[in-house]
Amino acid sequence: MKLLLIDDHSIMRAGLAALLTQTRADIEILEAGDAAGGIREVDAHDDLDAVFLDLNMPGEDGMSALREIGKRRPDLPVILLSSSENPEHVRQALAAGALGYLPKSASPQTLISALQLVLSGEVYVPQIMLRTDASEASDRPPTAMINFSVPLTERQIDVLKLLGRGISNKEIGRELLVSERTVKAHVTAIFKSLGVVNRTQAVEAARRAALI
Repeated sequence: MKLLLIDDHSIMRAGLAALLTQTRADIEILEAGDAAGGIREVDAHDDLDAVFLDLNMPGEDGMSALREIGKRRPDLPVILLSSSENPEHVRQALAAGALGYLPKSASPQTLISALQLVLSGEVYVPQIMLRTDASEASDRPPTAMINFSVPLTERQIDVLKLLGRGISNKEIGRELLVSERTVKAHVTAIFKSLGVVNRTQAVEAARRAALI
C-alpha cells in the first residue's frame, strides 16, 4: 500500500507516518510539505492508494489542492485532515470530493478505521457531523421536502434504493453489473444532489421525497 501525506508540519507528517507504518508492514509513505509538492507526487506515482491532505496550509490551501487532485486523479481517495471541527467545513470538504474528513483531535484508532473505510469505497464522516445531523433531524418539520440541486438520474435512483438496503458499494456494483468505482461516483453525485454528506442522510432524504 502506498500513501501520500501532504502537510506543512513535519512533526505531524512524522507522527502520522509512524502510526500508519505500525499497522501494516507493507505500507510505503510518501510526504510533501505543501500543496504544490503534493500534486507533483500525485502526478509522479500512479499507484497511490490514498492521500491524507491538510486543510490549512500556506499558499494553496487544502480545498484547492483537493479539487486539483480530483481533476487529475478522480479515482484517488483523499482524506482531509483539519484542526477545525466546524460541521460546515466537513460539508464543504465532502462536497468538493473528499472521501473522509478527520479532525486532528481524532484518536489513532479512528484514523486507521477511517482509512480502512475509505479504501473500501465508503465515505468517512466524523462523529461531530453525526451528532449535528441528529440535532438537525430533530428540529426538521416532518413534512420537509427536498430541493434537488441536480435532478437524479434513473441509475442514481437505482443506487439509492440499494443504499436503502444498507449494502456496500461493492455489493451494489454486483447488483447493477457496474464497477465499484462507478457506484462510488453515483453515490457522490447523489450526496451532492440531495445536499447530504452520508448514506443515512441520503436514505432519509430519499424516503421523505418518496424516491424509495
